[in-house]
Amino acid sequence: MKKRSASARPTAVLASLKPLLPYGFRYKGRIVAALVSLGLASAATLSVPQAVRRMIDFGFQPEKAGLINAYFGAMLGIVAVLAIASGARYYLVMTLGERVVADLRRDLFAHLSGLDASFFDTAQTGELISRLTADTTQLKATFGSSASVALRNLFLFAGAIAMMVFSSAKLSVLVLVAIPVIVLPLVISGRSVGRRSRRAQDRLADATAFAAEHLGAVRVLQAFGAERATRTRYAAAIEAAYRAMAEAIGARATLTAAAIFLAFASVVAVLWLGAHDVIAGRMSGGLLSQFVLYAVLGASSLGQLSEVWSELSAAGGAAGRIGELLAVVPRIAAPAHPAILPTPVRGEIRFDGVRFAYPGRPDASVLHGLSFTVRPGETVALVGPSGAGKTTVFQLLMRFYDPTAGRVLLDGVPIETLDPLALRAALALVPQDPVIFSASVADNLRFGRDDASDAEVHAVAQRAAAESFIEALPEGYDTRVGERGMTLSGGQRQRLAVARAMLKDAPVLLLDEATSALDAESERLVQSALETLEKGRTTLVIAHRLATVVKADRILVIDGGRLVEEGTHAELLAQNGLYARLARLQFDGHRQAAE
Repeated sequence: MKKRSASARPTAVLASLKPLLPYGFRYKGRIVAALVSLGLASAATLSVPQAVRRMIDFGFQPEKAGLINAYFGAMLGIVAVLAIASGARYYLVMTLGERVVADLRRDLFAHLSGLDASFFDTAQTGELISRLTADTTQLKATFGSSASVALRNLFLFAGAIAMMVFSSAKLSVLVLVAIPVIVLPLVISGRSVGRRSRRAQDRLADATAFAAEHLGAVRVLQAFGAERATRTRYAAAIEAAYRAMAEAIGARATLTAAAIFLAFASVVAVLWLGAHDVIAGRMSGGLLSQFVLYAVLGASSLGQLSEVWSELSAAGGAAGRIGELLAVVPRIAAPAHPAILPTPVRGEIRFDGVRFAYPGRPDASVLHGLSFTVRPGETVALVGPSGAGKTTVFQLLMRFYDPTAGRVLLDGVPIETLDPLALRAALALVPQDPVIFSASVADNLRFGRDDASDAEVHAVAQRAAAESFIEALPEGYDTRVGERGMTLSGGQRQRLAVARAMLKDAPVLLLDEATSALDAESERLVQSALETLEKGRTTLVIAHRLATVVKADRILVIDGGRLVEEGTHAELLAQNGLYARLARLQFDGHRQAAE
């Protein structure tokens, strides 16, 4: 995925966060309740200097001891309101942040799972996981604690300025003149914070992608003794992420220090001038204390707002990375008004002059004007050398890609006019390298049909010759098989994939070397089950072992992306072409091995 630089101009930061605002506005009731709590807490905080002023000016006299008691009682009540309102604000805002991020992660995962195969041809899974986790966590602070701190300090800052003007217009002018001098450098320097934060997130994503890729292939890593080199490379990647993050944190620390110094330096200057006014009798000590307390509240609020701004700048980078993903438009999508397949689906497949090159290699065509028809209920085998384009036929039929020219039709309907979900519901695939998920055996079998009963699950396992090994597992069908089914043998994984396709019971069956990982006995059992399954449905079979396709109704021989031969096993042997040559190599090789 292409990475772009991000500035932290106020408009750029807000623009990057704008697409995420609807997630927050879904919960208007919670937002209103948080604002009410925030208003009460701010009002309670701003009332404290008023009480302090009255105590200083009127309370420190023996005859007014009762007044002091009343003031302190009132302050205790104010503190109670402040505590309750602050607790409510914290709960409402923090749960809002968690809720927004949960919704965002759900929608982002849904979006990613709907993108086409060409996107995943170039994307790194680890980087996508980083955006789904680390970047959304960064945004959680924005919608949670950062939003809470920002709103609280905005309220306090505005209230403190208003009360300062009310207390002393003369001193307030000096403070208000200082504010632009404080804010302008902070906004300008925020750009550097945003760039550094974006770079830090990118470096972390690189390290996450590296770790995910290598841990996913840890057995290969260990088999080649590459642990030391891999650790060194990961350490270098994580060190680069640390340095980038340290730079971002350093920029934010500098920004915070500058904001605090400038804000409180202005308070010291105002206090110095106010002290001279008290000495000259132009204002009371209580009024100066009140003004200074408001000035401190305003300065501290402004300082914390600068911290929030730096966090928003960092969040802008994370939001930009997430926005890039959400903006990706899948090349394979349902048309506005999808066509409807006949009911029931007959299973006629037609390739009409299909040309295709993978998006990552547009100059290397895989199919060159391929045309053939598979009649309903027919079993057709695709054979040919490796790289001939057989698997690509399956990829196009399932519409993981669209042809660059020509058409693919199912029951006479061009598949690009169908909803991909409806198309794939009519197809059941048994891949050569079956994917087994980190779930129970039963959940894996139900992957294509989650409403299947236990009896149906057990029946397909028996038909796929998988029941015996499943029942031998510690918890039978409830046994979790580990990531990618690593606790199972290759043959066991393939039998589960066959059973999964059987359970889906689709009208078109796609078998890509479905028995290649099975021993002779299991292959015989599964092949018998597949022959039963193939009855009454259209079946396309990819096979390198020609002994598995001799009973096919027809065999299509593909070479270099073109259909070069077609016929039954006997007919193709008689033609003495490519198929006959492949058959002689295999059968003679098996015969010599047996001898």
